[in-house]
Amino acid sequence: MLSATRSRLSRLAVSIRAQRTLSLFSSSGSSNWSKVVSDAEKIVGYPTSFMSLRCLLSDELSNVAMHVRKLVGTQHPLLNTARGFVYDNKNNLQMRGLIVLLMSKAAGPSHAASDLHAQDMVSGIYPSQRNLAEITELIHTAFLVHRGIVNLKEWTVSDGPLKDMEFGNKMAVLSGDFLLANACTGLAQLNDTEVVELISSAIGDLVQGIYYENYNTTEDGLTDGVDVASWEEQTFLSHGALLAKSCQAAMQLAKHDKEAQRLAYMYGKHLSLGHKLNSDLQPFVRSGLGEPTLFSLSAAPVVFHRQIIGKERWQQLLQQVKTMRNQLDYSKLLAAVKSEKGVSSAVDLCCYHSNKALEAIQTFPSSEARSALENIASAVTKF
Repeated sequence: MLSATRSRLSRLAVSIRAQRTLSLFSSSGSSNWSKVVSDAEKIVGYPTSFMSLRCLLSDELSNVAMHVRKLVGTQHPLLNTARGFVYDNKNNLQMRGLIVLLMSKAAGPSHAASDLHAQDMVSGIYPSQRNLAEITELIHTAFLVHRGIVNLKEWTVSDGPLKDMEFGNKMAVLSGDFLLANACTGLAQLNDTEVVELISSAIGDLVQGIYYENYNTTEDGLTDGVDVASWEEQTFLSHGALLAKSCQAAMQLAKHDKEAQRLAYMYGKHLSLGHKLNSDLQPFVRSGLGEPTLFSLSAAPVVFHRQIIGKERWQQLLQQVKTMRNQLDYSKLLAAVKSEKGVSSAVDLCCYHSNKALEAIQTFPSSEARSALENIASAVTKF
């Protein structure tokens, strides 16, 4: 039992990057967060958990679900990802779509939307904007599935039979591609070249961001050159670009001017960065429950800490916290990070992005939808 636990701990440092997308817009430990989300869903007309239902209940994905059952008893990430689609009381997998809908409702129809019919709106949202919200979720889900592919070089017997892990990887690739293809088809049906360009560029940003994450993170910590500014840039690409550009695209679909599009983009950008910081901070601000404290070496507080103490002291610290088995002792590393200003600096940056998100929507008309966006932005500073 003990050896299996150690094995899982050592592999987590390698595989944790594949789980980080799921942590974004998770229940950040605040009881207020679930209420904020629940209230917001009522404003847009229906629970956003139903947005991808047509795709997820299609014959193609029903067949995929049957094959995923073969992974039961293994440690393949695709199994947990699939469970999350069915029931997950900690993660709100539809948050991006919800924010797109709230942004659409908060901005309302524009004076330039003469070719759009107000009677087609449901709960103050155009059908095309609802389609965009669903497309955003499908893209995010596709990348979430793709990022669950296991590095078979790290495979151990405790993970499950090698052939099952290989099968799981094939299923992750195929099902992710299927979701992405459906999203691209829906995107083309919006018949707006500017929206197609925006969302296509967001897909490119996602790929680039994930590449940077894998390139800049090693088993011994962050490589040279990854400072806080680089962390923000890479985090925006892999976690924020899709939401920011989807919010902007929602304004474009309603024919809002460039300024409204810019403000919507800024809200999505800063909200994403703020919530990623919130997620990264959780292991450092929540009291331990007797379980091993695990976190990514590319989490924001760690990046701040490394920048504060410098490369040489960072390498010395990593050597000091290694166990006899040459594995990192995360409890000692966490204590070391908390001893400096890395945590407080990350908290300050989280509050900064929350405030910038709030600032971006102040020119929108006062409404329930704007209040919901404000509540969501404020909730990212609750730890």
